[in-house]
Amino acid sequence: MKRYEFLTVLGASAGTVIFAPFLASCSKDITATSDPIPSGASGVDFTLDLTQAANAPLLTNGGSLVKSGIIVAKTSGGVYVAVAAACTHEGANVVFDSANSKFHCPNHGSNFGTNGSLLNGPATTALKLYNTQLTGTSLRVFA
Repeated sequence: MKRYEFLTVLGASAGTVIFAPFLASCSKDITATSDPIPSGASGVDFTLDLTQAANAPLLTNGGSLVKSGIIVAKTSGGVYVAVAAACTHEGANVVFDSANSKFHCPNHGSNFGTNGSLLNGPATTALKLYNTQLTGTSLRVFA
């Protein structure tokens, strides 16, 4: 083997060793973005005191807030609803669109009904729906 051939083979081998981890990490990133986002936590059980200032948005029809990864909203009809806050497409927090009675993902435009059902994508999975129970000024959110 001539010196030139040896250096060419050595250079190609070194390039493969150096750049292989970068190529592998790129392929893992592509796969990771196509994996579905978890649809919501189980075992959820918390209570919101509606007399506290932090929970004041829930006193008004159309108001909403996010707590513990769950978006809680009061519909224009005065009904409390709660769903997982993370969009099932890529995990961005959804917002409550009270004018249209739906949850909207501002990142890519997915929309979900007040019961968490998928209205349109790119998401392909519904949001997890949680139960709500109002007792006086305490709103319980639970799985």
